[in-house]
Amino acid sequence: MEIQNVIVFCMELMGTVAFAASGAMTGVNCGMDVFGVCVLGVITAVGGGMTRDVILGNVPGALTRPVYVIAAVATAVAVFAASYFKRHLLQGAVGILYDRVMLIMDSIGLGIFTVMGVMTGIGQGYIDNTFLLTVLGTLTGVGGGLLRDMMAGQPPYIFVKHIYACASVVGAVSCVYMYRIFGQIPAMVTASVLIIGIRFLAAHYHWNLPRIEIEE
Repeated sequence: MEIQNVIVFCMELMGTVAFAASGAMTGVNCGMDVFGVCVLGVITAVGGGMTRDVILGNVPGALTRPVYVIAAVATAVAVFAASYFKRHLLQGAVGILYDRVMLIMDSIGLGIFTVMGVMTGIGQGYIDNTFLLTVLGTLTGVGGGLLRDMMAGQPPYIFVKHIYACASVVGAVSCVYMYRIFGQIPAMVTASVLIIGIRFLAAHYHWNLPRIEIEE
């Protein structure tokens, strides 16, 4: 069990850093100051989990274990500093590489936080409620990004571009059933990889859900 706890903690920390970097860059691109960048980084990293905990009637874990908030702030400051002093590096071929790195980090964060949401629900005794576990997983995965975009005054990414929330839903459902058959770690790893794979394919092939184009 101790090894499992270490693995879970490392996955949570990876997801926190990945989402914090995504939120921080949104703040940088919106012209926010360092405080705004930090707020966006933190809300992206822990916002979904805090919302999940409130639904479950718990004190948000980000408040009782501030290590995740500290990691998010540190990541956001690092992103701000890199952008402030080396802003010219994000142009040309390096800019394309940067976009790909951000896609990878955002996809990793989505995968990790989705399965963490499912596991939190299971830990609360809802192992038999597939629908609730799927909602908790999806909310944990996309909730931070949704809050980030709303605070930045942008159309929420999950509603307008590529397959995002759907990847989280598929991963959450697979995580629930994998847990019932194979246990915690296999379920978490498999579902995370599935979500990341769907996100990569969606970005590469420009998969989008049908929508109505409004003429000007």
